[in-house]
Amino acid sequence: IDFIEQSVFTLAVQITGREVPDPAKTVEQGIAQAQRVVSMVLQFGERNPGMVRVMVGDALQSEHPRLQQRMQQFFERIETTLRQCLRTVPGADGSATPTVDANVRASVYMSFLIGRLQRFARSDFRKLPTEQIDACLGLMAH
Repeated sequence: IDFIEQSVFTLAVQITGREVPDPAKTVEQGIAQAQRVVSMVLQFGERNPGMVRVMVGDALQSEHPRLQQRMQQFFERIETTLRQCLRTVPGADGSATPTVDANVRASVYMSFLIGRLQRFARSDFRKLPTEQIDACLGLMAH
């Protein structure tokens, strides 16, 4: 779990550049950033199938509940990262509720991400999580 967290969040920070928040970030930039984070997590899973079993909880079934909780927190942190990517200056995209919109988009991306990891594990690692990723993310961007 430490390896998963360190690997994924180190790359997430590189993608988001969270150290220096950009107050002028456009909606399109935020969506592109969130999509890169989703792609990165799926690529990580594809390259580390054994870790996918940990991420989706299969390898933690008979383990201490604290480990399952830790993976839940991992996914919550990913969703928080996505919300931060998707949050823009109020009204930048004409939305009256940019925070609500960011939460909804982040939730959709998380459902896709977790679903793809589950599908990869359930298919015995035959159905790659990055299969048609650009097309799928493109559909979700609209």
